[in-house]
Amino acid sequence: MKLLLHICCGPCSIYPVRILREQRMALMGFFYRGNIHPYTECLKRQQTLTEYAARIDLKLIVDEAYDLEAFLRKAAFREHERCRFCYYERLRTTAMFARRGKFDAFSTTLLYSKYQKHDLIRSVGESVASEVGVAFHYQDFRIGWREGVTVSKELGMYRQQYCGCIYSEKERYLGNRSIGS
Repeated sequence: MKLLLHICCGPCSIYPVRILREQRMALMGFFYRGNIHPYTECLKRQQTLTEYAARIDLKLIVDEAYDLEAFLRKAAFREHERCRFCYYERLRTTAMFARRGKFDAFSTTLLYSKYQKHDLIRSVGESVASEVGVAFHYQDFRIGWREGVTVSKELGMYRQQYCGCIYSEKERYLGNRSIGS
C-alpha cells in the first residue's frame, strides 16, 4: 500500500515509521505546520524531522504554508474544541496531498501519542477519508510510546514539551486551568 503519513514531529515518527515499513508500506512523510506556535518552535520541529527523515531515508513533503491565523480564527471562542479543528485541518490537508499524489491511503503519527485524543483522531480521519476520497489507515501506535521516547533521546532529537498550538503552550506553563479562566 502506498501511504502518506502525516508526521507531527520527528520523535513521534520513530515507532510508526518502523512499524509501517515492517508491514511493507510504501511510505512517504508529510509535515503540516500551520498550527505550531511560535514560528521558532515550528522551525525546530521541522528541522528535527527533516534531519531524521534524511537519516532513515524517508521521503518527506513539507507544507511550507504557515497560516496560524486561520487556525486561530477557527479555534477562537471554541477553545475546548480546538483539537477537533486542528486534527481536521492536518488530516484534510494530508488527504488532499495523498489524493494528488495517488496514494492509496493516509495516516498520522498523532495515533502514536498517548497525550492526543485518539478516538477523535480516528473519527476525524474516517470523516476526512469519506469527504476527500482517500482511505484513512487507522493503526494504534501507542504501544510503541516508550520505544519512540528512548530512541529519540538516544539520537539527541529536539523533543517539544507541548502539542504545538498556542493554547497547549499556555497549558504547558499554567496547567489545564488556563483555558477559559
